[in-house]
Amino acid sequence: MQGNGRAEEAATELSGREKAYRYVKEQVLTSPAAQGWFLSEQELATRIGLSRTPVREALLMLQAQGLVEMVPKRGIHIPAMSGRQIAELMELRGVLERHAASRALADGTVPVAAMRSALAEQEAIATDPGAEAARTFIELDGRFHQFLIDSAGSELVSDTYAGLRARQLRIGLTALLSSSDRVRAVCTEHQAIIDALEVGDEGLVHEKINDHLEITLQILLRT
Repeated sequence: MQGNGRAEEAATELSGREKAYRYVKEQVLTSPAAQGWFLSEQELATRIGLSRTPVREALLMLQAQGLVEMVPKRGIHIPAMSGRQIAELMELRGVLERHAASRALADGTVPVAAMRSALAEQEAIATDPGAEAARTFIELDGRFHQFLIDSAGSELVSDTYAGLRARQLRIGLTALLSSSDRVRAVCTEHQAIIDALEVGDEGLVHEKINDHLEITLQILLRT
């Protein structure tokens, strides 16, 4: 019976750690305004409704991923992404997306319908100037690209790309809020990628992916 109690306790702690991990990664780290912030474990624990232990465990996981820095006597620092880090992120995205597109075209698994559906949802909120709409738009943006990534049929590629989500949401929102016409431009660029996939021209698909990522990168580097 005592062993079962320890197992239940471990499961509860794991659940708490996962809850804290997801909260910080999806609600805190995705905000452009969070860059440069210092947070305390107790503040996060109170906000999430947990004890400090699972929160600390979650923060250690995030620190191992380079998403936060635990600074003695100051708290948890959310570092801003440098221009070099942003460029490297966009470069990695390009490598993964071009690879996925090539595989999907070769295997006949191009997810045009799913990507078109995500784009339609983006277009439906493109004229909404609210902050919540902007976040939803960027989440749909992530879904659009993840559909393409997943079509390659590689669990490792899909997991690697999904692991970039927090950083991508943050810089995506930054780019969106930095340019008044970026929302419509993203929709146009997404449509160009879909059109190239439908034609089945691998070189053209790569070109449209590169154009989309390069435009975003240049906006971010000017911010």
